[in-house]
Amino acid sequence: MREDWVRAPISREDLRARVAALRARSFPYTRPRVDLNGSLKYRDRLISVSPVESALLEILTAGFRKLSTRNELVECLVEQRACSSRNALDLHIMRIRRRIRPLGLVIRTAWGRGYILEPNDGPAGED
Repeated sequence: MREDWVRAPISREDLRARVAALRARSFPYTRPRVDLNGSLKYRDRLISVSPVESALLEILTAGFRKLSTRNELVECLVEQRACSSRNALDLHIMRIRRRIRPLGLVIRTAWGRGYILEPNDGPAGED
């Protein structure tokens, strides 16, 4: 249930507590997004990323919790005029994994097919 209400009058402290509780309950429905300034936002956290990482993350966030194929991601590198080899993509993914960990996100590998961006619901340090 993503609905809540209170009766007026309400104290500021009660209102703040309700807003905090609603935010916490809404986190499972939150999707990461890349803004125009090259920042990745997820839940209540924000990180800056490079232009190439931003382009790759746009693909990964558009397919949040779904497979983003290696071909899509390599094509993105070509469009960004970045090195588009298999190793270059692997290096970018490794760097993105490190950067997004504090946000509570992980990139899982679908061997031979691509990558899946999803929340890190497992124990700390699990990729």
